[in-house]
Amino acid sequence: MKKRWIIALAITVITIFSLGVKFYMDEEKLNKEMKKVVYSDEAKQVFKKRLTNLDPNAFTEKGIIHSYKIEEGSVEHNPMGGIEVELIINNDSELNVSYTLSKNNGELSGGASVVSEKLSKLLGRWEE
Repeated sequence: MKKRWIIALAITVITIFSLGVKFYMDEEKLNKEMKKVVYSDEAKQVFKKRLTNLDPNAFTEKGIIHSYKIEEGSVEHNPMGGIEVELIINNDSELNVSYTLSKNNGELSGGASVVSEKLSKLLGRWEE
């Protein structure tokens, strides 16, 4: 009787461990796929288009927005679908924009942006 309990316990532990490893591997795969999308040329085009919508002179001498980089730690799956990502503007962590990237009709698009207070003020979109 004692042997059966030990065997059952061993099988249970192995099963739980195996499921844990599988969930971890699936999560890693999802993270790699999301980063691949976020760093793609298609995403770069979406980011530039969205940033130009915020600042019509973006990436020019007249503009407020001169450059951006992806905040790597911000890339995560949105429970409603898509990928959440934060862009740091002009290498200033207080100047940032968050987007939700998603595929619509096979095309990547960005929406639901959140603009930091400091960037909003610089762009003249913040009233005091």
